[in-house]
Amino acid sequence: MYAIIETGGKQYKVQEGDVVFVEKLAAEEGLQVTFDKVLAVSKEGSVEFGAPLVKDATVTAKVLGHGKDKKVIVFKYKPKKGYRRKQGHRQPYTKVTIEKINA
Repeated sequence: MYAIIETGGKQYKVQEGDVVFVEKLAAEEGLQVTFDKVLAVSKEGSVEFGAPLVKDATVTAKVLGHGKDKKVIVFKYKPKKGYRRKQGHRQPYTKVTIEKINA
């Protein structure tokens, strides 16, 4: 059984027991979060798609921790003009484990 959820503007295919890195959530470590934007649910070989969401479907997850991703370097350059700009960025994330798919 799997589900496709949307959080932070991105879509994730999740199964029970999966550990997923999602966009940063405003929840402390150890708390449970519920994802109610479920786009599709697969159970026993059949797939149910929502229009746009599956009705009365939720995914429960537990927050394992927060962190930052690897650094991405943004380098702007224009030849023969002496224009160079270097900037780094580390995207924050939340590490969650999927506990239950309610469909």
